[in-house]
Amino acid sequence: MNAIQRLARHLILKTFDLTVKTIQKLHDEQSAYEQKNEWIRTLPEGTLGADIARCLDQNGVKLVPGFESHDLKHVLLGYQMTPVDEIRLQAFMIGNRNYSLVSFAILVFGASLLPDEWRNLYRDFKKGRKALPIRTWTIEQYAHRNTLELRTQLMENSTQKAERPALKNLVMYGAVCSVAAGISGMLFCLPFLFSSDIADLIGAGFSFVGGAILTVGGLLALANLSKKSVISES
Repeated sequence: MNAIQRLARHLILKTFDLTVKTIQKLHDEQSAYEQKNEWIRTLPEGTLGADIARCLDQNGVKLVPGFESHDLKHVLLGYQMTPVDEIRLQAFMIGNRNYSLVSFAILVFGASLLPDEWRNLYRDFKKGRKALPIRTWTIEQYAHRNTLELRTQLMENSTQKAERPALKNLVMYGAVCSVAAGISGMLFCLPFLFSSDIADLIGAGFSFVGGAILTVGGLLALANLSKKSVISES
């Protein structure tokens, strides 16, 4: 690993540490989640709940309101709670049709700093595309299930899926590119919005709005595709 790669990973680590601390400060009411934290510790060895509890203890964290399903996905999919694996998890989840601005922002941010991980990110995306959709899975529903059995069930689904029509594939990839381009453009223009030069402000302002339109349009297209997929699978 060269100096640039180490610097990129250090920057991602600091960014994620700041994000986690901010989330924890915004959710100080941990008492409401203490019972859930204790409940998963009482589950039998080998269950998803017990494995989540062990993972949380190893990383010195607890379940945070609104983010507990995120911890479930880390453990279920085998991604460590590290910045690089967090980005890889988002690549998997986008492939798994979990389309959200946060997921795309994390993936674009990480991919722009870690070009050496692009091959792994693409593999994670393809893995998520083939897997059973898990965006709605919750700890309450699956904590008592055997982790290994769930992982097997998750990936066995790839052999049962019918091929997605070519037009839907084209729309999906076009929407992903639109979101990625929009977020990248917004991030690029952001520093110029604080410039004292009126020309920079005007140019960056129009470009930022254009990036926002691309991002929203792409997300709406992805949400529509995701809704149709859920209807067809039900």
